[in-house]
Amino acid sequence: MRRLLARRMKLHLCGAFLVSLGCAALYKFGVAEPRKRAYAEFYKNYDPMKDFEAMKAAGVLESAPPN
Repeated sequence: MRRLLARRMKLHLCGAFLVSLGCAALYKFGVAEPRKRAYAEFYKNYDPMKDFEAMKAAGVLESAPPN
C-alpha cells in the first residue's frame, strides 16, 4: 500500500495527457481543417459587389435603399 497514490497518479497523468492530445488532434483534423477548406472554397469565387447589389435589391440594407 506504500506509494500507491504516487503510482496511480503517474498512470492517470499519462492517460490524461494522451486523451487530451487525442482530443486536440481529433478537433484539428475533424473540425478546424474542414472549416478552413470550406472558407477558402467559398471566398475563392465570392463577389462582394454582387452580394451587395443582391442585398440592396432585396431591401435588406437601411443605408442603401433599393432602386
